[in-house]
Amino acid sequence: MANAAQVTSKITDRIDAITKIPDDIYKTVLPVPRSVKIELTARCDLACFFCASKMKLRPKKDMEWELFTRLLKEMRLAGVDEIGLFYLGESFLYQRLEEAIRYAKKECKYPYVFLTTNGRTATKKRVYECARAGLDSLKFSFNNADRAQFKDVTGVDSYDEVVRNLRDARAAVEQVAMETGHRCGLYASSILYDGEQKDRMDDSIRPLLPLLDEHYFLPLYNQAGFTAGSRGTKAVAGNVGRVGALRAPLPCWAVFTAGHITYDGYLSACCFDHDGRFNMGDLKEMPFTEAWNSQAFQELRRSHLKKDVRGTACEACIIYQE
Repeated sequence: MANAAQVTSKITDRIDAITKIPDDIYKTVLPVPRSVKIELTARCDLACFFCASKMKLRPKKDMEWELFTRLLKEMRLAGVDEIGLFYLGESFLYQRLEEAIRYAKKECKYPYVFLTTNGRTATKKRVYECARAGLDSLKFSFNNADRAQFKDVTGVDSYDEVVRNLRDARAAVEQVAMETGHRCGLYASSILYDGEQKDRMDDSIRPLLPLLDEHYFLPLYNQAGFTAGSRGTKAVAGNVGRVGALRAPLPCWAVFTAGHITYDGYLSACCFDHDGRFNMGDLKEMPFTEAWNSQAFQELRRSHLKKDVRGTACEACIIYQE
């Protein structure tokens, strides 16, 4: 595959580097993580059966700009290299997204700024502005094989819209590459709900592959136990990474190698903290570095290192069974 905005690095290499816990990180007190996701908004315009966001277990609000800018600068000075401008919400619903990317890239000098979207509001104009602002990676969560499945899974009839936006995104990032020389990678991932989904997705993603720098599959997660067994599906225990490079559920990499910050300024120990039970520290009251090695976080890491998280916030995610 060759295109004007093709990038040389693979997104799966970056993912695998985060989901693999280095030998020297198997401890409770850690250096700052290389990668952090920060939630610009908790709002989402879909209601996917596999995602607990639709349960509305917390308010759906945006991060205050002053908090965002302070945290971004603080984390960069502490040594964070990769910043994801999303977490559990859909960042294209955030009106200042392009400004947030520009601040991360131009003001704070993050080497790698990345973003994942459900694609519904990622229009050509918005993607162009994001790439122009310095976005390094844009990934579409492309989880449905056709229009009928999209509506069934998400509750919204927007499959054609997402496909159009994905196609337009390639034109947008190529335009930016030609105008400025900045290359924003364009990627997609797909969730395997069951044994038949891969064949269905292979058929639907095949014509889109020439637009993408890379595509990969993900297992179905149980979202910290919230969506385990939804619609008769069988989710994996924990967050085991991507298909092709699966990790053991314990110890969970998210507790050791990556940071997650909610829109209201809490450092979470989980990729799927929909109700705040994984709160490791209030970043409105303490520095990121202090929260990253808070007593609560150290105790949780200790349980993970023992591979026994019974009695912790992580128990439901691992799904202990007799």
